[in-house]
Amino acid sequence: MGYKPSPRPTYEAPTVIRADEAVRHVWGDDEAGLVDDWIYVSSSRIHAIVFGLPPGGSFRHSESFRTVFAADELLHVLQGTLVLANPENGEVVRAERGESVFFRRDTWHHGFSFGTDDLRVLELFAPPPATGSSGAYAQTRPYLTESRYLPPASQEIVVGAPAPQTLRLLREGDARWQLDRGVLVGLLASTEHLTAGTIRVVPGQRSVEESHDGDELVYVLSGSLHVDTGDFAAALERGDAFYIPAGASHLYACAGDEPCDAIFGVAPRY
Repeated sequence: MGYKPSPRPTYEAPTVIRADEAVRHVWGDDEAGLVDDWIYVSSSRIHAIVFGLPPGGSFRHSESFRTVFAADELLHVLQGTLVLANPENGEVVRAERGESVFFRRDTWHHGFSFGTDDLRVLELFAPPPATGSSGAYAQTRPYLTESRYLPPASQEIVVGAPAPQTLRLLREGDARWQLDRGVLVGLLASTEHLTAGTIRVVPGQRSVEESHDGDELVYVLSGSLHVDTGDFAAALERGDAFYIPAGASHLYACAGDEPCDAIFGVAPRY
């Protein structure tokens, strides 16, 4: 099976994308592995999907499906255990539910489901495929003929000591916390292409209105999040997302009796 670009749902105005409305797609082939995708948005600025693997499942790469892109990516584990490897240098990280892995462009990556539950991962990706950063770009890169999952024998390993990283594991404590416009924001990564982080809104709380120079996708992790753009408002539950195009004003509020947690990506400028 040859490479085919994934669907690219995009929207002109602020839009709710319910969990059961995300566009289904299967990525890969027999050699690379098959991955279930739920595509929430793929605009001219940001690409956001949830991908899934069964316990023991994996994705690698093939001639047609190469996993090296001209994009910064944040992978946030929603369920299961993700083991992510850079097969070019042997680097391996493990991320549990609530943890993330961040890497920059031109990083080869393979993923493995090492839990007893199905793996579900939110992927934020920018610049997006619409700019030619994904499959078309991958075909221009030298093909990786051998995959390594161990560091070079010459590399000294000192447990606990810092080592060069292409895959950055991010736990809750690694976030840069700030009170931003009335809500708690934990920034996980911020580059010239992509800013990603978490937000927490508590019952009775309402943020100050804001807007961004980039497109935003906010995905609800728990609780009920109310999003208001002035002309349009909606309550989002776990697994729902809201797309906010660049320049659109919006605010957040907690719509339930429990705190609401969400993760967001803004591209290119926060």
